[in-house]
Amino acid sequence: MKNYIKYLPVLAFGLIACEPEFDESIEDAEVYTAGEADFTNYVALGNSLTAGYADRALYIQGQENSYPNILAGQFALAGGGKFTQPLMADNLGGLTLNGTQIANNRLVLSSNAGQPVIPPLPLAGEPQTEVTNKLSGSFNNMGVPGAKSYHLLAPGYGSVAGVAVGQANPYFARFSSSETATVLGDALAQNPSFFSLWIGNNDILGYATSGGTGIDQTGNLDPSTYASNDITDPSVFASVYSQLIDGLTASASGGVVYNIPNITDIPFFTTVPNNALVLDAQTAANLTGFFQAVAGIFTQGLIQQGVPPAQAQALASQYAITFNEGPNRFIIDVPASQTNPLGFRQMQPEELLLITIDQSALAQGYGSVVLSPEVLQVLGLLQQGGTPSPQQAQLVLDAVSGIEDSDALDSQEIQKISAARTSYNASIQALAQANGLAFVDANLLLQDVAQGVSFPGGVITSDFVTGGGFSLDAVHLTPRGYALIANETLRAVNLTYGADLPEVKLGSYGTIYLSDNVN
Repeated sequence: MKNYIKYLPVLAFGLIACEPEFDESIEDAEVYTAGEADFTNYVALGNSLTAGYADRALYIQGQENSYPNILAGQFALAGGGKFTQPLMADNLGGLTLNGTQIANNRLVLSSNAGQPVIPPLPLAGEPQTEVTNKLSGSFNNMGVPGAKSYHLLAPGYGSVAGVAVGQANPYFARFSSSETATVLGDALAQNPSFFSLWIGNNDILGYATSGGTGIDQTGNLDPSTYASNDITDPSVFASVYSQLIDGLTASASGGVVYNIPNITDIPFFTTVPNNALVLDAQTAANLTGFFQAVAGIFTQGLIQQGVPPAQAQALASQYAITFNEGPNRFIIDVPASQTNPLGFRQMQPEELLLITIDQSALAQGYGSVVLSPEVLQVLGLLQQGGTPSPQQAQLVLDAVSGIEDSDALDSQEIQKISAARTSYNASIQALAQANGLAFVDANLLLQDVAQGVSFPGGVITSDFVTGGGFSLDAVHLTPRGYALIANETLRAVNLTYGADLPEVKLGSYGTIYLSDNVN
C-alpha cells in the first residue's frame, strides 16, 4: 500500500522573514492622542498569547514581540508609560526547577543541504531560566502561559512550592508577589489605567490538542475538579470573566478584550488533511476488497451467533468501505456500540487530524489497514472460496488500524468545543458592551488569516511554516502574527475611545527562525 501525506508546500526562503525587514518611522510633525483613554499604566492579562509565547516556548525574542509590548510602544506615542515584562533568562525558552528541566526549548527549523527539515526540532542548549530565581517588582505583562480563565483568580497559582506537585504555574511562580498571590490581584495592585484581557483559549484548547480525550465539564461548577485537558463549564467561565472585568474596570479608564478563535483556523488542526490517504487504482481496489472481506467475516460471525441473516448483513454492510484512486479519508476508531460493534468508520469531512500524528505510521497503514503476511494468507484463502477459522477471521478484523482518539477530533468532540466557545464568546462580547470596552473579534481576524491577509510587501496566512502567521508549534503566533493582533487592537481602541494611534508595519516583524544548532 502506498500512502502519501503531502501537506507542506515547497518552502521559499525568500518569503520567510526571520528578522525585521523595514524600520519603523514616525514623522516628527505627527501628533497622536489617547482620546478618552489613559495609557500611563497599561496592564495586560491573559495566557500564553499575551505573554508572547511562540515555537512551543517562552523566550526573550518572543516576549519582546508580544502584542502587549507592541501596543505599549504605540501607546507611548500618546502618553503611555513604561511597560515591563517578566523576561526569561535567554532565547532557548526552556525552564528548570531546582536545576531539572521541566519545559522544552523552543522549536526551530534546521536545514539539510539548504533544505528545511520537517518537523521542527528543539534548539540545543542548557536553559538558564530557573523557576526558583524569583523576579522582583511588578510587571505590566501579566500573561501566564497555560492559564485558564479561573486560574487568574486562584490563590497559590504562583507558588514556587506548588510547581513541583502540579498545583501551580511555573511561569507565574517566577514573578508572583507571594506564594498565595493571584494573577488578578497582582494586576490590580498596580492600579492599571488601561488594560487588555485575552483569556479563555486554554479553557477549550487542552481538550482539543489532546484529541478530545478530556471531559466536557459543562454542568460541573467546581473547576478544582477539572483536569488540564477538560472543557470549562460555560457558567464558570462567565462568572470568572465577570469578576475579572469588575476588578479591572474599577480603576482603569478603559480596556480592550478579545474573543476566542475557532480551532479550525489553527494549523495544529488543519495541516494534515483527513483525506490524505492517497491511493493508486490497484491499492484502492485491494483496500475495497479487504473491507468487503471484513464485512463478510462479520456477517458470518453474527449469523453463527443467531442473528437473522438479513439483519446481520445490514449491520455488517457499514464495514464494506469503498476506496477510490486518489485521495481517500482515513479510518478512525470510535467507541464500539450496538450500531457500530467493531468501533471504526471512515472519517467525515469536518473531522480533524492533529499535526502531531505519526506521519511514518500513516505511511505504514495507520488509518487504514496494516497487512501482515498472516493476514494476506487469510485473504488468499477467502479469494479461493475457503472458510477461515475463527482465529484467522480475527486476524483480518484486527488488521484494521483506525486512527486513535488522541490523534483526531471527531464530529462530536468538535461540537462540544464549538458549543463552549460560542458561549464563552457571548459572555465576552456582552461584558464588553455593558462596560463600554473596546472589543477585538479575534475569531473573525483569524478566519481572515486562514484566507490570507495582504499587507504592503506580502500576505499573511495560517499555513504551517510558510504562512507567516503561526509559529512552529502551529498554535501560537509569530511576531508578525502578534503584530496583526496589535493592529486590530489599535483600530478597536481608536474607534471606542476616540484615540488617534498609528498601526505598526507588519513587514517589520519576523516569522519563523532557522538554526542548525538542534537536538
